[in-house]
Amino acid sequence: MFGFKTESIFGRTKQLEQEIDQFVDIVSEVGLIFKKIVPTFLNEGTNNKFEQMVKQVSEMESKADKITKEVERSLYEETLIPDARSDVLRLLEHLDELIGMYQGNCYRFFIQKPNFPKEFHDDLINLTETVVNCVESLCLTVRSFFKDIKKVRDNAHKVTFYEKESDVQFTSLAHKIFGTTLPLDQKIHLQYFVERIDRICDQAEDIADEIQIYAIKRTI
Repeated sequence: MFGFKTESIFGRTKQLEQEIDQFVDIVSEVGLIFKKIVPTFLNEGTNNKFEQMVKQVSEMESKADKITKEVERSLYEETLIPDARSDVLRLLEHLDELIGMYQGNCYRFFIQKPNFPKEFHDDLINLTETVVNCVESLCLTVRSFFKDIKKVRDNAHKVTFYEKESDVQFTSLAHKIFGTTLPLDQKIHLQYFVERIDRICDQAEDIADEIQIYAIKRTI
């Protein structure tokens, strides 16, 4: 699709690689912050430490938007076929949606303050770690697409692995929640939060599938 069979998609300049690397760095860093936000909320509530991390996520999301605009400008300075430009921008748009999902979860914790009983803390933290690992694998998939396309399939396979693990953990935790004597409205509220976190993996897998299609077309 891109008309390149070299290891790097950008042959004329490293500027785009650097900008995309910066964008992927943000996706990764937001995930690592989110991995700390969930246990912080469960153990300490929406204290100053929690608020500072949420603010940090918001600032990084804004930075990602600026990088997207820089990439768009750089793409039109690069010698690429039109489809390449649109596909790179589409990929960044979907990655930005992933950042937005992290950010949305942070705001929901901050505003709604779900009351997770202690018995669910470890399960929710484990689910969060699996989700972040899934996104980390996606970041590797993105980097390999732009730098070493031969590694795309292996990295995308890891995304799928973590997505399946996330589904198992989500289902298990949802069963535990609805197997308690908690009021029904609280059960539904907690399940809503668990599902929203699990959906991040679904988005990551969709993006990984998209990248694999791009990679196959590039090698044709």
